[in-house]
Amino acid sequence: MARFDEVKNLVMSLEGDFEKFYDKKNQAAGTRVRKGMQDLKTLAQAIRSEVQDTKNSAEKE
Repeated sequence: MARFDEVKNLVMSLEGDFEKFYDKKNQAAGTRVRKGMQDLKTLAQAIRSEVQDTKNSAEKE
C-alpha cells in the first residue's frame, strides 16, 4: 500500500501546477506537469512489475 500512497501523493503534489498551467497559462507549470506525469508513468511501471512478480511467485508455491 505504500506504493499506492506514493501515487496519490505525486498526483496531489501536481494539482497546483495543473491549475497554474490550465487556468493561468503558466508555461513553466506545464513543464513541471510533464515531468510529474513522467515520474507517475515510471512509478506505475514499477508497481506493475512488482505486482506481476508477486503474482508469479505466488503461483509457483
